Amino acid sequence: MFRTVQTAVIIPAFNEAATVADVLREFHAALPKAYLAVVDNGSVDGTGGIATATLAELGCEGCVLREPRPGKGIAVRTALRAIAAETYVMVDADSTYPADEVHGLLDAVRGGGADMAVGDRHSSGAYAQQNTRPLHGFGNGLVTRLINLLYRSDLRDVMSGFRVFNRAVARSVPLLHDGFEIETEMSVYCLDRRLRIVEVPIPYRDRPEGSRSKLNTTRDGARILRLILLLFKDYRPLAFFGLIGAATTFLGVVAGTPPILDYVRFRYVYRVPLAILAVGLVLTGLVAVTTGLILDTVVNLDRRNFERQVRSLPR
Repeated sequence: MFRTVQTAVIIPAFNEAATVADVLREFHAALPKAYLAVVDNGSVDGTGGIATATLAELGCEGCVLREPRPGKGIAVRTALRAIAAETYVMVDADSTYPADEVHGLLDAVRGGGADMAVGDRHSSGAYAQQNTRPLHGFGNGLVTRLINLLYRSDLRDVMSGFRVFNRAVARSVPLLHDGFEIETEMSVYCLDRRLRIVEVPIPYRDRPEGSRSKLNTTRDGARILRLILLLFKDYRPLAFFGLIGAATTFLGVVAGTPPILDYVRFRYVYRVPLAILAVGLVLTGLVAVTTGLILDTVVNLDRRNFERQVRSLPR
């Protein structure tokens, strides 16, 4: 794009022919002046053509971006690179999020001082009532509790696909992962950079008949848990490597106690292999703590640079 729009609605879509037209119509009715951007993520069911025809039918500003590489993260990254906006709305193309609720999220960002507003499906109990996949609900809750524990936050819906964010978030979140981990990655990044997240309770509806979820509970759940571990390492290296260092040092002390007692009693170490293991574990712990201290300094420098960049953005 060659100009900046006020509001852009980003709709990543993979094989959502049954719902993408309804989503476009609903969001055009809720935000008549918004720029609607569908990212056709390699669909084979005609999603891109339906989106193009619907945009023409509505007569609104918008586009259909083609991104053949699979992955929701890649699709959103493509949209953020192509579209310049003051405020971004990100929503799934599966028609599970009511478009009328977008005004509450926009108000939280534009007037409430939030950097990112997230549609919270859990506070109202709507997700528990509508969701027909109990393992999804369990996994969502587990991920949320882990992030709240690691970052001392009080979020309720880390994995919601309905969120509004400003330019500071759009320009700074790295989005290094390609799949459904994108929502978790955005939330953790904002927590780490002390950007303000506000959750707005919203209703939720399950997918309409004829629409099929692309999520695999086991596979995608494992990927998100792995992502949390990697983000913890990247954003909180002192805590991450400090835990490793403390654990290995403790094991080293436990392993080294019998050789020390041998020396105290007999002035001779009989259990040499155990002594070698103890020294190796303690040294590993020291190396881990030193690594954490060095990486923590690097991360803090990056945070300082981020603060300078955010303040330099025109208001």
